[in-house]
Order: sequence, then C-alpha cells, then structure tokens
Amino acid sequence: MARSERGRPRRAVRERLGGARSLAVAAYGAALCSAAYGAMKLTQALGGNALADKDPLPPELRDRLLARDPLFVASHWALAAAALVGVLLALSAVRPWGAALPRRLVPLVAGVLGAFMVLRSVGFSGIGFVGDGLTLAGVRELPAEHAGLIRELALWDLVLWSPFFLLWGVCWSFLAWRTGRAARSPASSRGGGAGLRPG
Repeated sequence: MARSERGRPRRAVRERLGGARSLAVAAYGAALCSAAYGAMKLTQALGGNALADKDPLPPELRDRLLARDPLFVASHWALAAAALVGVLLALSAVRPWGAALPRRLVPLVAGVLGAFMVLRSVGFSGIGFVGDGLTLAGVRELPAEHAGLIRELALWDLVLWSPFFLLWGVCWSFLAWRTGRAARSPASSRGGGAGLRPG
C-alpha cells in the first residue's frame, strides 16, 4: 500500500507532463496552420497568386477571384487578419500571457473552429474528401464547358486543401478538449486559468 501511495505523485506528474506536451503540440499546430493560411491570404491581398488559381470555387467566382474583384481582395485582408487572431488564440493556451483571457474562451472558440474545419474537409457540401471523390469518380454530372477545370480543382482540393483543413481542424479540436479539461479542473480555478499551461 505504501509503495502504491508513493507512486501516485509520480504518476500524477507524468500525466501532467504528458498533458502539457499534447497541449503544446495542439496549440503550436493550430498556430502554425493559422500562420500558413494567413501568409497565403496576405500574399493574395497584396497581388500574389499564392495558390489562388487552385481555390475550389465555382468557375464564375473563380474568375472574379483571379480578376481581383474588390470583394475578394477585401476578403483576403479579412481572412489574413482572422488568421493572425487565430495564431494569438492558439498561443494563448501555452504562453503565460494567455492566463489573462477568460478560461472558457479558448475551448469554446477552438471547438467551433475545429468542428467547422473538420466538416469542411469531409466535404458533404460539395468540396472535401466526399465531394471531391464523387466528382473525380464521375458520379456527379458536370457542366461540359467547365468539366475539366472542375475535376482539376477537385483533385487539388483532395490532395491539398482538404488534408490541410483536416489537420488544422484536428489541432483546434484537440486544443479545445485539452483547454476545456484544464478550465474545469480545480487547479485551473485556483490558478487563474493556467491549467496545463507549460509556462
């Protein structure tokens, strides 16, 4: 019994360290994906292509995107700014200054973002693994004048965008889970929201 009791603190320390590591992986993963997406959108806002021609939009919207329609340029700036906020939100889970945020803010926002991105990657709405697979398998009827372009964009989405959004969404979802557990723990309540924050 005494040996078992002596082992409990060590086990608790190992579990805490493992939780801190997994939290750090999720947080830095979400921050890195946000930074990559934001850099791409900033490049597009400044006039660069940066994979804009591989965006799986309907042909008419794709033409407006490539023609630098003011609405699309504004969306590039907005998405670049949102990505920067995403970087800061993800890092707030593992940096000391994040303790100033409300405890439930990170898990709530990260959970919503994670669910949205995973659903987008699955693609029941037309793009994503399911939609791209149906398009490339010839199950969907495509307009003859745009069939080649639609198949090309579906392939790009299948090998690039959908895996990227899946990875990004998994990082956000895991971050939401870890920070949610930390927010509900007594240690978090006593420590002002630090939870499993590595330092």
